[in-house]
Amino acid sequence: MPPIKIWKREKPKPLDEIETTADIKIPADLLDQVIGQDNAVHKVELAIQQKRNLLLVGPPGIGKSMLAQALAMHLPKPTEEINVVNNPANPQRPLIEVVKHITQERILTPQEIPTFVAEQLGFKCSKCAAFSDVKEHTCPTCGKNKYEKITPKPEVKTTKFGSDGREVGVIYQRVKDKVKVIGHEPERPVKFGRKDMITLVPLGRKTFIHATGASETELLGDVRHDPYGSHPEIGTPPYTRVVAGAIHEAHEGVLFIDELPHLKFLQNFILTAMQEKKFPIVGRNPQSAGASVKVDDVPCDFTFVGACNIKDVQDILPPLRSRILGNGYEILLNTTMPDTEENEAYLTQFVAQEIVKDKRIPHATKDAVEELLEEARKRASVLDDARNSLTLRLRDLGGVVRMAGDLATTENAKFIEKKHIKEAIEEAKPIEFQLQERYGSVWKGIEKDEIISPEYGKMGRSYA
Repeated sequence: MPPIKIWKREKPKPLDEIETTADIKIPADLLDQVIGQDNAVHKVELAIQQKRNLLLVGPPGIGKSMLAQALAMHLPKPTEEINVVNNPANPQRPLIEVVKHITQERILTPQEIPTFVAEQLGFKCSKCAAFSDVKEHTCPTCGKNKYEKITPKPEVKTTKFGSDGREVGVIYQRVKDKVKVIGHEPERPVKFGRKDMITLVPLGRKTFIHATGASETELLGDVRHDPYGSHPEIGTPPYTRVVAGAIHEAHEGVLFIDELPHLKFLQNFILTAMQEKKFPIVGRNPQSAGASVKVDDVPCDFTFVGACNIKDVQDILPPLRSRILGNGYEILLNTTMPDTEENEAYLTQFVAQEIVKDKRIPHATKDAVEELLEEARKRASVLDDARNSLTLRLRDLGGVVRMAGDLATTENAKFIEKKHIKEAIEEAKPIEFQLQERYGSVWKGIEKDEIISPEYGKMGRSYA
């Protein structure tokens, strides 16, 4: 794999150079959208290059899932397709076949590609079937408008039958007067007929699998129940009932699990999968007809990214942490960043990102952003006791932006204005702020949760 870029993002415009957040350029790379976590981004770069595992630790809403998604975005596309094949000698033990696909690129002339593709790329006249240059809108042979019914495309995606008899994706790209053909071909034909197998993990799959809160079957796979007990005439063959788990779907990609300690005993299975890079699929319900079915050696070579809050680190299985540290990094994420002009610009970029992602609220004025920056300073001070800092608890801050946007939309305002941000801050105050205002500090407010009274005893409610 070629080295990825040395992470160096393009600095956004300073706040004093914009009128609204519409003036901010949103980076296409998710790594460039991560705010205030430079150390973590650097570790993600290394994880991409060296195929390392990660444990991300910090409070909710500071970018853990975004870092995992950014890692997945930079991984190569999967090259292996995993099939479950019928085993006639022992149907209860289906076989696994891994078909590695290689990318093939060829340069062809327009005459060598399928007719409908040549027409869509603009090389062939749909009236008389003559070939001509894409720039010639009028066919030199018949004099008709080549593009009367179609608009020429620079690229056409379609399918063809591969050497194994199954459909595979093909991309045709126009390159001057030639056509580049990009396709995937199996390195070797599948041994068994199409009717004797199913595709368990397809080639064109996602490289990011989010398995937070997954059940045992969702995480590890299962074999569906057959009410007819795999009867040879009316039952369903066992190999067709095999279901992949998240660990198998993440093969050649990223398996992301937030709140990792909540998986409890299932952490053991993740550890085994990471060590062996393969994990069997069995029927997990003892009462099911699938309980007697087992598929061995199902590949699951994934990059693991776990995440949790600081207080929950102790509940992660020690061997699993050791496995991550032995081939990866544990990262404590930042909750604040210094209040500098450059970081103010990055936080302004975050506001623009949230607005663009939401798609239902207008952009914000410069004054509105300045009001939000002041709120970011307050939250850094109250929640993290950090002076001259800006908060990185950005999910909560994004909630303020969305509420302000909703208020602006209700008024049919063209932009989110300062007044909308102020109103949203009042309406969307976290409990910590409400405790601070009501009792003077978060801890004093917590103490009010249980009141001891000689007359009434211990009360499990608070009185303002």
